[in-house]
Amino acid sequence: METSSTPLAERLRPCSFDEYIGQTHLIGRDSVLRKVIESGFIPSLILWGPPGVGKTSLANLIAEKLKRPFHTLSAINAGVKDVREVIDNAKKSTFFGTNNPILFIDEIHRFSKSQQDALLGAVEKGIITLIGATTENPSFEVISALLSRCQTYILQPLNRTELEQLLHTALTNDFLLKQKNIQLIDTESLLQISGGDARKLLNALEIVCNTEKSGEKILITNDLVLKTIQQNIIIYDKAGEQHYDIISAFIKSIRGSDPNASVYWLARMIEGGEDPLFIARRLVILASEDIGNANPTALVLANNCFQAVQAIGFPESRIILSQCVTYLASSPKSNAAYEAINKAQQLIKESGNLPVPLHLRNAPTKLMKEIGYGNHYQYPHSHNHHFIDQEYFPEDLTGTVLFEPSNNPREQELRNYLKKHWKEKYNY
Repeated sequence: METSSTPLAERLRPCSFDEYIGQTHLIGRDSVLRKVIESGFIPSLILWGPPGVGKTSLANLIAEKLKRPFHTLSAINAGVKDVREVIDNAKKSTFFGTNNPILFIDEIHRFSKSQQDALLGAVEKGIITLIGATTENPSFEVISALLSRCQTYILQPLNRTELEQLLHTALTNDFLLKQKNIQLIDTESLLQISGGDARKLLNALEIVCNTEKSGEKILITNDLVLKTIQQNIIIYDKAGEQHYDIISAFIKSIRGSDPNASVYWLARMIEGGEDPLFIARRLVILASEDIGNANPTALVLANNCFQAVQAIGFPESRIILSQCVTYLASSPKSNAAYEAINKAQQLIKESGNLPVPLHLRNAPTKLMKEIGYGNHYQYPHSHNHHFIDQEYFPEDLTGTVLFEPSNNPREQELRNYLKKHWKEKYNY
């Protein structure tokens, strides 16, 4: 039952797939997930995407379409006991002839290993169909045994057209906003604030509409939106929004070698209630992606930071995070390792699985030795400077350059070492 106290985002939850905005690659007509749903049978699913893109709404629509009992748990406040209770209820309902229930777990990445283990048997036996929603990469956050029994679907941030459609739908269909005299003049500020997050967009719209005097015409302009949201920023932050725009600014400030801006955005995330492990995990990634061999100690420090934050927690871990952030921001930068793996993966897509040269193959059996496996391989440690010029690439790729050291003191040393040994082969 919708009331005036129900948030706008909740009042506008779609009741059918035709009302659902966005994710056409998944649930548009003739799309892969839509076909699976309309077949009447779905496997367990992991819905992976940023906040406010419709994961919860999609789970609700799936249950409604399939006429399944629908149970929800939030990983923030549910324990193993709650999981087992839902599974026990599911067993009883299945016994009485109903379709197996859907269990929707929001923020499943926050579930501990023991909580995920408690789900495994029920998913494996088909007692429940699991739909997990996560903003984190499930490869890292969901145990492999559970992940292997689920299909993972990636949801994308809503684009400009979809967000504007959502705004017009809210002003046209919402029973409260229809009672107000609202004219949408500008959308740019609302869209910038949303960052592709539908919930954030609707929260901002509702705040703007509710702060204007009752009975007066409301002209929604960029200036009005910015002024209103800045005045209500504390309320906005406490609504449980994930600040991916702030995280983006945070990462870009470290990448840009500005420790002052970096620690400012760190403080913004801390004050907004961000998960400290979420921050620390991104620092580990950044240490390799944006610093790499320009300062190998950065990865060591970032990894130690992650472990320390995990052990200590807030509020003290803010100091550890600050130390790591300021160090990473002040370090020389290189994305050479990041670029190298990207090039290598692209090369494999283009060239396919080329055969391993015979001299590099393992030869554990007599037959393998007889047909030449391992022949002519030269052990580098048996040669001067622990190096011997021999081919390590498949024949068709000889001379391919994937790793190009950046122009900084540490990687210049690597460049000189490689050039000394490989001469002109790799053009270092």
